[in-house]
Amino acid sequence: MDGVHDLGGMDNFGPIIIEENEPVFHEEWERTVFSHMLALLGSDYFSVDEVRRSTESIPPIQYLASSYYENWLESVISLLQEKGVVAAQEIQTGKSIHANGTALPPLTKEGVEFITSNPLPALQELDQRPLFQVGDHITTKVMHPAHHTRLPRYIRGKQGTIEKIHGAFLLPDLNAYGGTETSQYNYSVRFSARELWGEDAPPKDCLFIDLFESYMEQPRP
Repeated sequence: MDGVHDLGGMDNFGPIIIEENEPVFHEEWERTVFSHMLALLGSDYFSVDEVRRSTESIPPIQYLASSYYENWLESVISLLQEKGVVAAQEIQTGKSIHANGTALPPLTKEGVEFITSNPLPALQELDQRPLFQVGDHITTKVMHPAHHTRLPRYIRGKQGTIEKIHGAFLLPDLNAYGGTETSQYNYSVRFSARELWGEDAPPKDCLFIDLFESYMEQPRP
C-alpha cells in the first residue's frame, strides 16, 4: 500500500546519523522485542509479510515518531490481537485473562542460534515457466493498491531489464494477509539511475531491484 513507510527515492529527510561504535541494542527492551519476534515467527503465529503489512498500518505520525523497535513492538501487538492470541485488556493491564496463561515456552540459546543460522528455505515449485527471461526489457506497472505490495512507488512506470531469475516465492501481496498461498517468479531487474532520477543522475549508475512477475509487463511500443 502507499504510505509514509515507502521512503525509497525521496529526499530532504536530513543527514543519516552514523553512531560511532553503535551497539546492537540501545536498551534492554529492544533485545526483548527482537527475541519475542523470533519466538513468534518460529512458532508460526504469523509470517514476515504479515509483520510488514502490520507495520505499514501504523498511523503515519506514530510511525515517523517511533524508533525501529517501537514499530516492531506495535506490529507484534497488533498481529497478536488480530490472531486472537491476546486481548486488548491483556495488553492494557499486562495480565492474562486465562487462568493458566497463554505464554510460549522461552527459546533456548541453542534454539535461537539455530533459527538465526539456518533460515528456512523459501523457494517454491511452479509448473509453469517464467513469463520473462534474462535480457527482456520490462516496464513496471503503475498502480496504487490499498493492500500490501513490494513494488516501491519510485520505480512504478519505469523501464528496466531482467538480469536474473531468482525462482518462485510466495507473493507478499497475498501472504501478508495470511490467506491462500500463491507463488510467483521473482526477478532481479536493472534500472538505470537516469531512468529513475533523470538526466542529473550519473550516466553509468544503475539499481537492481527484486520484483515479482505481476509487478511487470512487456514495454509498450
